[in-house]
Amino acid sequence: MAKGWAEYESGWTGDHERLLMHSAEQAVAFRRELPSRLQRPERDYAAMRDAFRAPLPESGTDSISVIDELVRLSQPGLSAMAGPRFFGWVIGGSLPVGVAADWLTSAWGQNAGSHTPTPAAAACEEVAAAWLLELLDLPRESSVGFATGATMANFTCLAAARTRLLQELGWDVESRGLFGAPEIRVLIGDDAHSSAVAALQLLGLGSERVVRVPTDRMGRMSAEHVARALRSATSPTIVLTQAGQVNTGAIDPIGEIAASARETSAWIHVDGAFGLWARACPETRRYVEGVEKADSWASDGHKWLQTPYDCGYAIVRDTQAHRRAMTNTASYLPTVAEGERDPSHLVPELSRRARGFATWAVIRALGREGIAELIARSCGIARQMARRLAQEPGIGVMNDVILNQVAIRFGVDRPTGAGDALTRRVIEQVQADGICFAAGAKWKGHWIMRLSISSWATTENDADRSVAAIIDAWRAVQAS
Repeated sequence: MAKGWAEYESGWTGDHERLLMHSAEQAVAFRRELPSRLQRPERDYAAMRDAFRAPLPESGTDSISVIDELVRLSQPGLSAMAGPRFFGWVIGGSLPVGVAADWLTSAWGQNAGSHTPTPAAAACEEVAAAWLLELLDLPRESSVGFATGATMANFTCLAAARTRLLQELGWDVESRGLFGAPEIRVLIGDDAHSSAVAALQLLGLGSERVVRVPTDRMGRMSAEHVARALRSATSPTIVLTQAGQVNTGAIDPIGEIAASARETSAWIHVDGAFGLWARACPETRRYVEGVEKADSWASDGHKWLQTPYDCGYAIVRDTQAHRRAMTNTASYLPTVAEGERDPSHLVPELSRRARGFATWAVIRALGREGIAELIARSCGIARQMARRLAQEPGIGVMNDVILNQVAIRFGVDRPTGAGDALTRRVIEQVQADGICFAAGAKWKGHWIMRLSISSWATTENDADRSVAAIIDAWRAVQAS
């Protein structure tokens, strides 16, 4: 008998229990150390590749030793993405209750593709979907698919749009494909997120054939340009808007855009990976009024809701178009009664983890008030950091801080080229210091440092410590 298989031959044993408990202890130890560890990896990709490189094992190893080896090899290459001072991207801190539910999800091993073999997963997901619609105050009749993240949520929503728009022209895209299909026009803002563009590519709608709509200094689409384009439209149109521009937090005038589309057959989609959550907070809701007038919405749970990764939501008003675009059927799959919600009819995957459990757990733990407080606190900390950084000579805040995004530029009193170079050097210095983690981006032709305040774990003290680290890095770069 193969050595690696021997410990599993007798089925469930006390050794397996000890293995899972040991793994849990390792995970808890990592989370406990997050506030004090470097917020960046200690080693880069090349070093980690060398560390992991090994020949294919010919024989097995006992499982606890395997887990210990995995932890030992991985630790130097892990970022503190769930830590309190990681601001590089819009990443939530994976609330412990969500992590615990996600552990159970893996242990339960339920394939959430159909409700017949795993009714608990499907029922939990259905209730969580209804809670999401209420939290975000979106049309309650909408269908909700649980996808991997914003890219696949955008993909799912835009697939439903493609289905409905072509169906209105008598074209069945599910059976006939796009060969010879009527053209669909896509309007998209100049500063749309790459995940929305990726979804268009996957759907065969192209990334270069879109009509680019001008944006203002914050990245908001021009409602007037969209209205003109819709009035002159000669083909069905998708308008791809966004709630939460990734550099500035800006939100397109979606209500105005939807009003201009009212007399047309256009489909209004909202890429709201993080900004859509502003609807769940009374302090920020005013920025997203009118978003409910759209036809579909994509968002992430692993951003502001703080679920673990692999949790996005595709929300579609036209439930029939949604199901038609996504339904996967086969003779061996359980049949679904008329009107019943089947998880596999709402996202591309048939085999997938039961994402509803973690979403349900986080919403149940925080409630409406806790989620609103979390969002308001993130935005307050972002404003606090922006104010303090702007007081330092040579540092400029380049956006109106309405949500949780702060765009910083260094050397604002220097020529443009010098400012770009200085900004990139400060980013490198901050990352090297490791007290906090900030990333860079190209914005309106210039380099910025972008701070995304997204984690439940971030406190005002973390913000003060991070601001001091950024200012120290800026002063060190100037002095060098």
